[in-house]
Amino acid sequence: MNFLRGVMGGQSAGPQHTEAETIQKLCDRVASSTLLDDRRNAVRALKSLSKKYRLEVGIQAMEHLIHVLQTDRSDSEIIGYALDTLYNIISNDEEEEVDDVEEENSTRQSEDLGSQFTEIFIKQQENVTLLLSLLEEFDFHVRWPGVKLLTSLLKQLGPQVQQIILVSPMGVSRLMDLLADSREVIRNDGVLLLQALTRSNGAIQKIVAFENAFERLLDIITEEGNSDGGIVVEDCLILLQNLLKNNNSNQNFFKEGSYIQRMKPWFEVGDENSGWSAQKVTNLHLMLQLVRVLVSPNNPPGATSSCQKAMFQCGLLQQLCTILMATGVPADILTETINTVSEVIRGCQVNQDYFASVNAPSNPPRPAIVVLLMSMVNERQPFVLRCAVLYCFQCFLYKNQKGQGEIVSTLLPSTIDATGNTVSAGQLLCGGLFSTDSLSNWCAAVALAHALQENATQKEQLLRVQLATSIGNPPVSLLQQCTNILSQGSKIQTRVGLLMLLCTWLSNCPIAVTHFLHNSANVPFLTGQIAENLGEEEQLVQGLCALLLGISIYFNDNSLETYMKEKLKQLIEKRIGKENFIEKLGFISKHELYSRASQKPQPNFPSPEYMIFDHEFTKLVKELEGVITKAIYKSSEEDKKEEEVKKTLEQHDSIVTHYKNMIREQDLQLEELKQQISTLKCQNEQLQTAVTQQVSQIQQHKDQYNLLKVQLGKDSQHQGPYSDGAQMNGVQPEEISRLREEIEELKSNRELLQSQLAEKDSLIENLKSSQPSPGTNELSSATAGDSEQIAELKQELATLKSQLNSQSVEITKLQTEKQELLQKTEAFAKSAPVPGESDTVIATKTTDVEGRLSALLQETKELKNEIKALSEERTAIKEQLDSSNSTIAILQNEKNKLEVDITDSKKEQDDLLVLLADQDQKIFSLKNKLKELGHPVEEEDELESGDQDDEDDEDEDDGKEQGHI
Repeated sequence: MNFLRGVMGGQSAGPQHTEAETIQKLCDRVASSTLLDDRRNAVRALKSLSKKYRLEVGIQAMEHLIHVLQTDRSDSEIIGYALDTLYNIISNDEEEEVDDVEEENSTRQSEDLGSQFTEIFIKQQENVTLLLSLLEEFDFHVRWPGVKLLTSLLKQLGPQVQQIILVSPMGVSRLMDLLADSREVIRNDGVLLLQALTRSNGAIQKIVAFENAFERLLDIITEEGNSDGGIVVEDCLILLQNLLKNNNSNQNFFKEGSYIQRMKPWFEVGDENSGWSAQKVTNLHLMLQLVRVLVSPNNPPGATSSCQKAMFQCGLLQQLCTILMATGVPADILTETINTVSEVIRGCQVNQDYFASVNAPSNPPRPAIVVLLMSMVNERQPFVLRCAVLYCFQCFLYKNQKGQGEIVSTLLPSTIDATGNTVSAGQLLCGGLFSTDSLSNWCAAVALAHALQENATQKEQLLRVQLATSIGNPPVSLLQQCTNILSQGSKIQTRVGLLMLLCTWLSNCPIAVTHFLHNSANVPFLTGQIAENLGEEEQLVQGLCALLLGISIYFNDNSLETYMKEKLKQLIEKRIGKENFIEKLGFISKHELYSRASQKPQPNFPSPEYMIFDHEFTKLVKELEGVITKAIYKSSEEDKKEEEVKKTLEQHDSIVTHYKNMIREQDLQLEELKQQISTLKCQNEQLQTAVTQQVSQIQQHKDQYNLLKVQLGKDSQHQGPYSDGAQMNGVQPEEISRLREEIEELKSNRELLQSQLAEKDSLIENLKSSQPSPGTNELSSATAGDSEQIAELKQELATLKSQLNSQSVEITKLQTEKQELLQKTEAFAKSAPVPGESDTVIATKTTDVEGRLSALLQETKELKNEIKALSEERTAIKEQLDSSNSTIAILQNEKNKLEVDITDSKKEQDDLLVLLADQDQKIFSLKNKLKELGHPVEEEDELESGDQDDEDDEDEDDGKEQGHI
């Protein structure tokens, strides 16, 4: 501490000069002192001066502070002081309260200083790398100032610092570890750091997302209480928006990671609605915006559609509709919820159908669409809420022909409720269309135009709508009533809305054009409006009238002789002039609010006066402006040619449509056949697998059966050589007995044939011996009869011999097989069978063997059943073992985490105890010094001002010593 006395001793000069010298001496001490304590105290003094004398400390001390970070990393205290000092130099945080003008000037100077010092610091990229390495230190006094310093650098020169961190090895990964810090202050500041890091940098956003940021941030939000959480939840939601907004890769990763499902509990706000604090409103607002980021119309259609389906499947859309119909919800939350629901259902048929089925909790229940439309046409409702309801209705009808048909059907005579008990959507739109509030007129007209968008069927159906204007007068069509209001000269906003409705209605619908032209007053009104020279406010109405007249020409089917295409063009040329007509038509796209409306589908206007154009209508103008211009300048011959071409194209289109339908049907049939083939393939594979398994099982059973036969043969050796030999080489006793029976049967047949043969031979011999002499006539006739009998006997004898030969061959073959079997049995028998053994004994032994074999087969079958049961039991035990192992692994991971947390807590507690002991020792020594100097010592001195008090005490000590001298 002696160097401080020397530094602070010379205070007789001016304040600035003294402080500059003090800072210079402190810097010299940091650079030259060999004692760590001296350098540490010097850096601490610089820290205390850095806020008030930011410029001087920054100019003189930055280089020395960076050198301290490089060389004194072993001492966390001096590193912490150096980081705090650098943060004070670079940061633009101002704590003192000043006047507005002075505050602006000081803020501007502060920002300039912060940017200049940041540029000096990051000029050497090694400084940022060094700072990243310091963030790996677990010590609170190093990590926390490092986080704040890096956050300040990113706020000052974000893109440059982002690029340095991006090229630094493991730079982003080091910062992700801050989210896992057990100390909330570091974790929360880490979230702020990542906010600044991910701002407008897609590459870093992807790295942070793939470093498991979504999981960690959602865990923090859940731990903090979702929407009921504090500002930490708000910071996490802002960071999530940075990661997801305009980043298709991260959005896809968020969806595939099933993180959309984790958003549902955010919107479970309950029915109490008493705790709508300002922070909760902010949190819920950010949560709704995060949902909108995922389903924004600016995203690729495929990504938006998949997110919309996921939100419906997990129940998120249902939860949002619950908030939508709840009571007591703040107006801004209700408005943002309506906008969110709008984009979740936009263009998604499933979600649109669900929204159509939602009912408000009223008595009787009313559809949510009707309740919302009641708010839209109510001029007492807030403007932003009415815009949100209009956007919701537009999104409900976007690419939803079914919904468009349902809305238009509520206006048709057959579906209107005669009792008047219920109000339909169509009745509300008509009521808003003809009310005295111009904003309601515009909203209702635009909403009805969206019910007709790209739907020729509903345009024709809407022509059937009849309105009762007053009692006693006949009803008029909706088309005619719209033109009547136009001719009455109402407000510009009302006329613009009606003209947009009529243009949408008549485009691509020749029947509607014919109905419009059938009223003879419409065309003169339009030409009169266009031909007049009116002020700037009326130019937009003139342009829309020109567009409506151009649509009446372009989509005219020439069914009315009075207003055929050519006659209308001649009328324009005579009363308006083609150039003037085209100029008036161009007023629409040149209007200042046209480009604003064409950018986004959402009707977002600062005030009702700016509510002029609809987004979908700007698309229609862009599509028709060029073709109407060409149609105006075309001659009648060109029109005829064009009509012929159109007819040809229509015929061609019909043929193409026919073939397309055929191809579509064939595609469907092909898909069905492909599905059947795939199903059959799967079945074939399953059957092949089953056959393979069965073959393997049969082979196993054969092996087991052969093994059992061998074992049976070994066991039967004790009962006799025959039974032992009968089982050799897989030869069964049944086969031996069957062969023996066949041999005996063949023997008996042979003996029978031999006896018959002997009888015939004897008969022949007798006949030969008794043959008469040739001279006797009586015996000659007998001899002739006997010769015939002899011939028959010889033939029969030949037949018997052939049978005997075949039997002999078969007997020989069987004897050979018998001999082979006997040889096999003799090869394995201990002794040959007794020659005189009778057939009865052999049969008895064979029966015995067959009985044992059947018993063994039964036992084999039982063993197979037991093996099957044991294998099933083994499979179940294995599944239980796998489940237990996974549970053990999870518990072991949790145990390791808890052990790490306990170790960190113990280390932090020990550090705090050491710090407290040092602090108590310092306080005790300072009190002793004060007592020695005769100053009264108060017991409740604040410890936070220890550093400054230390310096003041030393100054006073120096002054007193000089006084004594």
